[in-house]
Amino acid sequence: MFKTFGIRWKEMNSFTYKRAANEAEAIREVADNRSAKFLAGGTNLIDLMKMNVQQPSELVDINRLALKKIESIPTGLRIGALATNSEVANNKLVQEGFPVLSEALLAGASPQLRNMATVGGNLLQRTRCYYFMDTAFPCNKRVPGSGCPAIPGFNRIHAILGASEHCIATHPSDMCVALAALDAVIRVEGPKGARSIAITDFHRLPGDTPEIDTNLQPDELIVSVDLPSSAFAKRSGYLKIRDRAQYAFALVSVAAALDIKNGRIEAARIALGGVAHKPWRSTEAEKVLTGAQSNAQTFKAAAEAALRGAVPQNHNAFKVELAKRAIVRILNDVSGRRVGGAA
Repeated sequence: MFKTFGIRWKEMNSFTYKRAANEAEAIREVADNRSAKFLAGGTNLIDLMKMNVQQPSELVDINRLALKKIESIPTGLRIGALATNSEVANNKLVQEGFPVLSEALLAGASPQLRNMATVGGNLLQRTRCYYFMDTAFPCNKRVPGSGCPAIPGFNRIHAILGASEHCIATHPSDMCVALAALDAVIRVEGPKGARSIAITDFHRLPGDTPEIDTNLQPDELIVSVDLPSSAFAKRSGYLKIRDRAQYAFALVSVAAALDIKNGRIEAARIALGGVAHKPWRSTEAEKVLTGAQSNAQTFKAAAEAALRGAVPQNHNAFKVELAKRAIVRILNDVSGRRVGGAA
């Protein structure tokens, strides 16, 4: 049964807090109240509530649900939605089989936040755009049709790929960039049953509806993330470029994974962070890499292909060259890593 409390925080709207005993109870509560939100670590949601960016009438605490396991399954690895970022980053199955994910998680936030933040919550992070986070400004993500002040304003941290005339915000997660490079699948449960969503289909580009971040339905609960086994997952890595060494969001980040045999690239994955409204999977770069020799010339060509469609704003044109160099750097690093005793 739910335990219910009435809570009012200073300078915040009142809301109801309920603790769910099982998945069905949690889903039913949110399905019955479309302004309710699931609460796990709360590292993003509580900040948004404090700043009046989001104003849920109800929080449904899901921390007691049995969704914390990290385990091998026949197709690869399954990570429970309530596993914390620290638990995943330090898990041996992740470190040995999917090192890019461990590296990406350790590059994010701070140890204290990683101890609280969950995998499910990380998937649902909202942008850290200055204008979105400050309700003194209009914002199409908060109030559709109100305008995007970032486009004519200060846009140093904003998107250079996949943006629209309605929004140029970027997705903030490091973890999700790694998941995009690993072909992750998000498993969810809702009133209509279970379904699986490929990570590339989970997040959305802004288009004409920048207020909708994902293809998750409001009453669906993320239960796990599945990582399929692959020949490239073990030879993978993450590079994050930021303004300071710790506790900063990426200006540009790259997750790369390669399967190399006898100097030839058999398969490749490239995903970028800090450059688009969603983790940006570059199939263009992957096409250049696949079948080519693993060398500096190939890596440079892949970087050029990845940024060919970039459209920078007034203050972030530097991201184009920064992203190209980051791609080359991580590809050089990953190609030289020893996997199974062989370089």
